[in-house]
Amino acid sequence: MLPESLRRFASRSAQAVVVCLAGALTLASVPATAHASPDPLARYHRQHLTWKSCVLGPDDDTGKELRQAGAQCADVTVPLNYDAPDGRTITVAISRIRATDTKHRVGALLLNGGGPGGPTIGDPPWVRETMKDVGRRYDVVGVDPRFVGRSTPLDCHWPTGSFIRGAGTGRAGFDHSTALARELAQLCRTHEGDVLPYVTTRNTARDMDVIRAALGERRISYLGYSYGSYLGQVYATMFPGRTDRVVLDGVLSADRYSPRLLRSARAANRHALKDWAVWAAARDVTYGLGRTRDAVLAAVDRVQAAAARTPLSLGGHRVDDHLVPVIVFNGLSQDNDAAYGDLAQAVRDMRRAADGHAVTPAPWLADTLSFVLTGSGSHYGSVQTAILCGDVAAPRDPETYWRDVQRARRKDPLFGPVTDNIGPCAFWDPPREHPTTIRDDLSALLVNATGDPRTTYQSAQTVRRMWPASRLVTLRGAYQHAVYGVFGSSCVDATVNRYLADGRLPRADVTCAT
Repeated sequence: MLPESLRRFASRSAQAVVVCLAGALTLASVPATAHASPDPLARYHRQHLTWKSCVLGPDDDTGKELRQAGAQCADVTVPLNYDAPDGRTITVAISRIRATDTKHRVGALLLNGGGPGGPTIGDPPWVRETMKDVGRRYDVVGVDPRFVGRSTPLDCHWPTGSFIRGAGTGRAGFDHSTALARELAQLCRTHEGDVLPYVTTRNTARDMDVIRAALGERRISYLGYSYGSYLGQVYATMFPGRTDRVVLDGVLSADRYSPRLLRSARAANRHALKDWAVWAAARDVTYGLGRTRDAVLAAVDRVQAAAARTPLSLGGHRVDDHLVPVIVFNGLSQDNDAAYGDLAQAVRDMRRAADGHAVTPAPWLADTLSFVLTGSGSHYGSVQTAILCGDVAAPRDPETYWRDVQRARRKDPLFGPVTDNIGPCAFWDPPREHPTTIRDDLSALLVNATGDPRTTYQSAQTVRRMWPASRLVTLRGAYQHAVYGVFGSSCVDATVNRYLADGRLPRADVTCAT
């Protein structure tokens, strides 16, 4: 559940940052008897895909990158409601770079870059590049999940791209957050109420299986980042025997997946903030935030205190104490100089605004403010929230959140009011289905950094214990969310590529140094 700027890693080549199945068939063949049930999804499984150029127009940079990489695009038709497959349909947009080493072809590798709600259709070029020679043996397939990106759209017409806010400094601030959460939920009910019950991870997994069948594949391989790791677990549970090689990077354990999943990441974000503060202190000449870690952290606290007194004026936007911690949180997902520099510039700009200066925010901060304070990211925030609320019920009493915020504030005054705050799911209709009970074991390659501030290392360890046949690749000493092909670890990338090449997991868990 991350703002879009936190998951651009999933499109970094264009960038710049989680049981009854209606209509599902088992892999085993059905005896040809008079009593055999027909496949209610046959027309979806057997549909003919029309492959075409991915370029939508002269300003479509994603499409141009896909074309340059040799990709083509298609729309896959799926039912809105799998309980009524003869009813309304929607489309799911996919892209594909076909295997060139057809003699040694493995099959299709489906991608999901996380979010939830993040588009993945533009990712095959950089994933194919990361795979090096083994990429020639796969059809690398990007998927915009239902209602995401180029798929059938969903938009609640929000005035923001994310429901994530801090609770402010007192009860009045929390009540303001509650009013916003209620308003956002009502906007979704008003504009998209007829489809909201079907915006779920389980339906996305069902769509994946339709894509598998439409591509003519008996099994698919899968690479999922962040929330995509949870989607991979759900798919493998709902469709046993239909996965080949599975890589889950930034591993989200099912026991932590809910509309309140950020609560489990509070401590990891505090550690990441301290690491950033050490980095910024070493560059005081450039950013002027302080010469020690504690001085830099104090500068952040002063900005938050100033915003609580009077909202900061930044490039036409007003930034209050609900937003300052979200901006800081937003800057802590990638462990590299560019990302750390963006956050340092943002804190510098906010401090100057707090001192009364007229400030034109630096590009990263300007983009973040536009995303959070305008409707430019409404589509993204709408879908992300609909998935989270449609998957797992959230507590409905605002007093539950108020008590949690107060407890969290005592532990972490900056991030506690963000991670434990109320959101639209408190005012959402109950989910149509129960959450998926994830299977006990799967042979998969898990990847996680020890300091991951989004999907924590403890989460990856939980999945590793649950799946003893799997292996865990650890990137030690990095405050990094998503590693393979993103961080630049030759150890991690080579380990994943060996697995994709031969399908054999390492004999033991692997630890890579930064």
